[in-house]
Amino acid sequence: MGHILVAGAGIGGLAAALACARAGHRVQLLEQSGEFVEAGAGIQLGPNAVRRLHALGLERALEQVACWPDALELHSADGNHVLGRLGLGARMQSRYGFGYATVHRADLQRLLLAALRSRDDIALKLGATALSHEPAGEGIRLRGQDFSLDGAMLVGADGLWSVVRGQLLADGPPRRTGHIAYRALISVQDLPKGIAANAVHAWMGERMHAVAYPVSAGKRFNLVLVLQQSAADDQGAAPGQWNAPAQTGTVLQGVSGLRGLLPALLQAASAWRSWTLHDRPPVAGAGAMAQGRVALLGDAAHPMRPYLAQGAVMALEDAAELGQQLQGCTDGAMPAALQRYAQARWQRVARVQRRSLRNGQIFHATGLLRWGRNATMALLGQRVLDLPWLYGR
Repeated sequence: MGHILVAGAGIGGLAAALACARAGHRVQLLEQSGEFVEAGAGIQLGPNAVRRLHALGLERALEQVACWPDALELHSADGNHVLGRLGLGARMQSRYGFGYATVHRADLQRLLLAALRSRDDIALKLGATALSHEPAGEGIRLRGQDFSLDGAMLVGADGLWSVVRGQLLADGPPRRTGHIAYRALISVQDLPKGIAANAVHAWMGERMHAVAYPVSAGKRFNLVLVLQQSAADDQGAAPGQWNAPAQTGTVLQGVSGLRGLLPALLQAASAWRSWTLHDRPPVAGAGAMAQGRVALLGDAAHPMRPYLAQGAVMALEDAAELGQQLQGCTDGAMPAALQRYAQARWQRVARVQRRSLRNGQIFHATGLLRWGRNATMALLGQRVLDLPWLYGR
């Protein structure tokens, strides 16, 4: 069988390379960075993500770096009132067969990379930026500045600003949302009193929200604050920059006037980073995820706002489905396998994209919508926070 080419070695690309290799194929994985560096901060992994990591043989490695929060607590940003609570921990394990984990992105990247490097059927090339692809006989050719590689198929896992997508779909750049995210890490010892250390916390306010949860096996807390402005007026990092430094004063200005635990938590942090959120409209059909011998995966296929904590999770699901469709697949049958992959994925990821958009409106609600949100949380609580359609697959 010919090599499968995977462009991009983020969470999705690493998982895709592993899934394809476990399906019996040799893989060439290319990453534009010259080295792997600690990127991002925390990731929430619902049972649907944990299920896929177990299937890749990473159960023990995940246990060593993950936290398993007891609950998700939703707070009002203008005080300490708990609006709703969802039991995680044993409840998720019992209900869905897998737990709900929180991890540092770098820890997840490391365990995927270690699994990849333990195999002799995956080759990793760093400092390799994909520039274009083209048919090559019965396969595909991927070109870069200083390389040209032939393979049986190509997976574009090269992220939000995907070069592979740009050529395949020619649909322009992702859209700027006007939402700016700030993130930081603090030691768990620095948590203000009243914030449970083994829980996921979310604060919802007018045109803003914040999320905090444990990472690094419980040693640190990941903080994310999202502020909403108009797309024309936002002052976040320039497009393509996801790790720009931010001043603590800028972060605190975004929550000025608020009282309670949230400002105290944000004041405990320093070394803030920022990025301007971008997304694309929900996937409209299978052709937007695969054509011929080229498939898109993760943010290259379906970038979404982070209001359902499913961006990286959908990439893991993509990788698992891709591996399943390629199990025992010959080179000649790969276009059909990629179409099955796209058919199996596009409606689900589109639903997650739509729900993420809706959650953003709910989290940042003002006026009557905000009142209705709070009343619904108080009345129904766990019933509206649990998502069997999402976690149960």
